[in-house]
Amino acid sequence: MGKRFSCHKISEGKAQAETIISKDRIMFYQVRPEDGMMEEKNHHLEGRIIARKILIFPGGKGSSVVQQDGLYHLDRFHNMPAALIIQDPDPVIVAGTIIMELPMVDRLPAEFYETVKDGDTVVVNADEGYVEIL
Repeated sequence: MGKRFSCHKISEGKAQAETIISKDRIMFYQVRPEDGMMEEKNHHLEGRIIARKILIFPGGKGSSVVQQDGLYHLDRFHNMPAALIIQDPDPVIVAGTIIMELPMVDRLPAEFYETVKDGDTVVVNADEGYVEIL
């Protein structure tokens, strides 16, 4: 058993996957739906794949239309992240994750962000309110 942290459920569900950590806010419209690669120029994750990973990021950016369209196309191509851990949720991303049934949590302690590393295997259990680093 790894290190477990309590969290707040935004969108229900459970996932286990490798983490990918972004220092920058995400606009899902800038993620290529065919493979889940971040295309936004000068973004912290430019050229990296977020598909089927636990995406840890500060929050979203952009209008509701581009966020929802980006999430929709990622879902259509089966390249959504496995789950989202967000620091600053906004209504647009919250609505999108609920509609797309994508697990999302927030309100993790500072210790989580100090402990988790890019590439760690993590369990997000939004239903039971915890994130575990395996």
